[in-house]
Amino acid sequence: MAERNAEVIVVGAGLAGLVAAAELADAGKQVLLLDQEGEQNLGGQAYWSFGGLFFVDSPEQRRLGIRDSLDLAQRDWEVSAAFDRPEDHWPRQWAQAYLEFAAGEKRAWLHAQGMRWFPAVGWAERGGAGAGAPGNSVPRFHVTWGTGPGVLEPFERRVRAHAQAGRITFRFRHRVRGLVVTGGVVQGVHGEVLEPSGVARGAPSSRVVQGDFEYHAGAVLLTSGGIGGNHDLVRQYWPADRLGPVPATLLSGVPQHVDGLMQQQAAAQGAHLINPDRMWHYTEGLRNWDPVWPRHAIRVLPGPSSLWLDPTGRRLPFPHIPGASTYDTLRHVTTHGYPHTWFLLNRAIIKKEFALSGSEQNPDLTGRDLALTLKRVGKNPTAPVQAFMDRGEDFVVRGTLRDLVQGMNDLTGEPLVDYDVVAAEVRDRDLQVRNAAGKDPQLAVVRGARAILSEKLIRVAKPAPLLDPAGGPLIAVRLTVLTRKSLGGLETDLQGRVLRPGGEAFPGLYAAGEVAGFGGGGYHGYRALEGTFLGGCLFSGRVAGRAIAAAL
Repeated sequence: MAERNAEVIVVGAGLAGLVAAAELADAGKQVLLLDQEGEQNLGGQAYWSFGGLFFVDSPEQRRLGIRDSLDLAQRDWEVSAAFDRPEDHWPRQWAQAYLEFAAGEKRAWLHAQGMRWFPAVGWAERGGAGAGAPGNSVPRFHVTWGTGPGVLEPFERRVRAHAQAGRITFRFRHRVRGLVVTGGVVQGVHGEVLEPSGVARGAPSSRVVQGDFEYHAGAVLLTSGGIGGNHDLVRQYWPADRLGPVPATLLSGVPQHVDGLMQQQAAAQGAHLINPDRMWHYTEGLRNWDPVWPRHAIRVLPGPSSLWLDPTGRRLPFPHIPGASTYDTLRHVTTHGYPHTWFLLNRAIIKKEFALSGSEQNPDLTGRDLALTLKRVGKNPTAPVQAFMDRGEDFVVRGTLRDLVQGMNDLTGEPLVDYDVVAAEVRDRDLQVRNAAGKDPQLAVVRGARAILSEKLIRVAKPAPLLDPAGGPLIAVRLTVLTRKSLGGLETDLQGRVLRPGGEAFPGLYAAGEVAGFGGGGYHGYRALEGTFLGGCLFSGRVAGRAIAAAL
């Protein structure tokens, strides 16, 4: 038997890997942490995130008068996930375990490590199709003070302290190419040492090989992420039966190194990959005017007031409204073959309802700058939103509706948008604004949201005619599908042990985070409720780390 280089090898230094490594080292285990990127990418995708976490019945919710419960969250998850396959056995169990964690010790565990949250709870995936339809019944999206870097901070701190004490060893620029399997048992990994790279975080790095490596351990934990940066794999697994043809143009919401290759290699060596056709991509992608990685897109986190138009200017049918149900609107867009869609709004709406996903697009929250954060309730859009209005190629800003439509057609180079169609849609919407009731279901969602204090104060604009001159210039925003998350992954039991196709454990192999569909091989089912990607990395990394420590 080869000499062991560590008790546990963790492949991938993203959030799930950091959490697991910290838990393992806390238990006294020697950990070897490998990543194909340089140290500047420590923390992986979580660094770029908005830092949203899913809590159930939190103090923040209660302070706002939001009545939440585990029962309500379980029902929301059940109808959103729509589990319908034999392979959903473990994903169902992971979902239940995660919900109990989110309603139980999750917040206290993170709070004890120094994490704090913005007091206004966000309402992502707000649904709107009915009580028994997908979506969050109440706001549950808790933005971490410090955004993605704030989520990473306590775990990076713990891991670096263990590294200084000699319990964790980092090996950056080590690309794992396969598992070392002896007698059916995983005993290590092998791969290539890549040349050093000083490129900025998230930017494409060199793939020049300088050497090889092989390391051995008592257990291997895969936390290598999903496939969102690898459009070839996205297209390979794209569920055409449900979503229609894969769009000709896809933008990337994650760096290029999120390539899914370790997941694919594990499956080739006998791990069970399930639900790879379940994906989480956003329809509200903007081409980044200051890109870091290829096809870099930023997602709009919209409030519910903008008109959502198809390429001809016709309004998308209800319940396809901004912020309602990502998967269902994606399905509507892709099955109709739309190359893009449009938000139509005005300055009054954009200054209150437009947020951009990502730590770099929210310098106030990321930098924990209270004075700058308070400016969100001011008269102007945030500086990042204004920068996109000024420099982003997907924005059209005009003084009249006719000029706006002309600008939309100029932007695409085709006269697709019909002025008469758009004018009719705007007129019909605006006629419903002046009454407290009316028959426009989107406006009913807007009014319902404003019954919650935080939504009224900082998130949802007061209903007003789009053509009201006091609302400022009109704005059209071209939206393109961007890739983001893998909802399927390596099948795991509730200890994070990777399973083989027959259901038995693959000895010595564990998985956590997105490579495992955030738990079990797909604990979201078909739809995520948001705040559950980072949360899934936290939970599955903790579970796997503690389970491995107990098993060795």
